[in-house]
Amino acid sequence: MQQAQLIQLLTDFSTAWNQHDVEKLMACMHPECRFETVAGEDVHGTRIEGLDAVRQAFSNTFKSFPDAQWRNGKHWISDNAEFGISETTFTATTADGGWIEANMVDVFTFKDGKILVKNAFRKNRPVQAIA
Repeated sequence: MQQAQLIQLLTDFSTAWNQHDVEKLMACMHPECRFETVAGEDVHGTRIEGLDAVRQAFSNTFKSFPDAQWRNGKHWISDNAEFGISETTFTATTADGGWIEANMVDVFTFKDGKILVKNAFRKNRPVQAIA
């Protein structure tokens, strides 16, 4: 797959996140997909594998953060089109009324024109009080 097509894939993926559209997200994912979260006990965060488990994890994000947005998206693809990066600013209100605003990146591995691995990294900024 060419770089331009993968940029479009990441753009579509980003749009689906901001629309909270789990099925559009999953349409971008490879059947053997893996999601490595920003938090967890292991060095890689929590590793979630397979379409059903990743679908559930993505759905849980929208339940935890009903107003979540990934703003100012920028996307890059490696020269060999095996890897990609998306840079965004994550914003959301927490269940207790706090505010999260932190820069993040996702590092992607592609297979067969789909996202095989979504590896998420986010700045560890304290939750802010809403004024």
